[in-house]
Amino acid sequence: MFASVDPVILARIQFAANITFHILFPTISISLAWVLLFFKLRYNKTGDESWMNAYRVWVKIFALTFALGVVSGITMSFQFGTNWPGYMETVGNIAGPLLAYEVLTAFFLEATFLGIMLFGMRRVSNRVHTIATLLVAGGTTLSAFWILALNSWMQTPAGFEMIDGRAHVTSWLEVIFNPSFPYRLVHMLLASGLTVAFLVAGISAWRWLRNDRSRDVMHGLRTGVTLAAILIPLQIVAGDLHGLNTLHHQPAKIAAMEGIWKTEKGAPAVLFGLPNARTQSNDFEIAIPKLASIYLTHKVDGEILGIDAFPDRHPPVAPLFFAFRIMVGVGLLMLAVSWLGAWQLRRNGAPSKWLARVLVAMTFSGWIALVAGWYVTEIGRQPYLVYGVLTTAQAASKVPATMIGSTLAMYLSLYLLLIVAYISVVFHLARKAGKNGDPSAPVIEAPQPVIPGQPRSAS
Repeated sequence: MFASVDPVILARIQFAANITFHILFPTISISLAWVLLFFKLRYNKTGDESWMNAYRVWVKIFALTFALGVVSGITMSFQFGTNWPGYMETVGNIAGPLLAYEVLTAFFLEATFLGIMLFGMRRVSNRVHTIATLLVAGGTTLSAFWILALNSWMQTPAGFEMIDGRAHVTSWLEVIFNPSFPYRLVHMLLASGLTVAFLVAGISAWRWLRNDRSRDVMHGLRTGVTLAAILIPLQIVAGDLHGLNTLHHQPAKIAAMEGIWKTEKGAPAVLFGLPNARTQSNDFEIAIPKLASIYLTHKVDGEILGIDAFPDRHPPVAPLFFAFRIMVGVGLLMLAVSWLGAWQLRRNGAPSKWLARVLVAMTFSGWIALVAGWYVTEIGRQPYLVYGVLTTAQAASKVPATMIGSTLAMYLSLYLLLIVAYISVVFHLARKAGKNGDPSAPVIEAPQPVIPGQPRSAS
């Protein structure tokens, strides 16, 4: 079945399947940890038990998400050796230390203090528990820092020299803070925040529709909607700046994203079309004249390089073209729903039923935008694995296509099962929270704020 398929293509699909599954969970854990810290700080300030109830519900979801992220990350790391040995052989002097820094600083920090978050609430003071939550949140963000430093370096490599076919560091500062890193880090962190905002808002709206009108539900609903309304305009600005950076360093990627086949001044913005690689044009194209030049170069007649400028070194156009439009479309929908939701909550104090249904439908919309954006980033780097340094074909292993195909089928089946199970468990935890009021969890009791000079209880 797979014998006639190019092994490199199969290896790429397999790694894409692994990274697609893996990235779903760190995206949630990065920002959900900060939302948990917000709930905890609100409880500390007000003493309102409903904030702690919200914490109890979401800390369980955080623990589940963190576990799946760790397991899928381990599986993904194996593929560097099995499918892409040329990657570590060529750039291992850079990739290896960055991955090690992530484990030694971020992962150990998260894993150590996660136990206190889940099981230490009755055993440590409220202050220590709050600090543990803060450190876990900081650890998730630090993890994103190191991983995105490596990924950004693969997009815009800097601070190295090639000696005997291997990359050697000349400046770690230039490696880490490479030209695209600040834009990519901000863009990813905002994407994580939006994913969590709609997750929290959607699950809270689902509970609200089930007639669970408890205060912790409204806290979650307002927090999610407000967070989304604040972050989506920032994401639009960050995305524009990231696009300008990409235009400078990876113009072939921009040409594919925009569906621009011929280099031209005053390039149009293609709203819709069907990219046709054979004719080097877009079928059924709907475009706005000069708009692409305006938002990419900020000039009406700014020149945009087309696919024709990169005859042998350009990514496939159709996947980038459609993935980019899915990402932007979901982002605009997020903008409309979050602002409308924030206005309605401010005016009425509660959502209407139709708004709640829309929020439920958009519970995992962040995943859709995230995966589409990630495909734009990763497919847009082709045919390179490290842009301008190492091609995908050079890094691939000699593993037979049949072996890669069989493991790919196994991965896809397992990942589909786990995604369905994860979503089911998330809604189960939300339903159980609404039914019991105070859900069972590793966290059993909320600690009372410690008043200076007052002894803690024996419990």
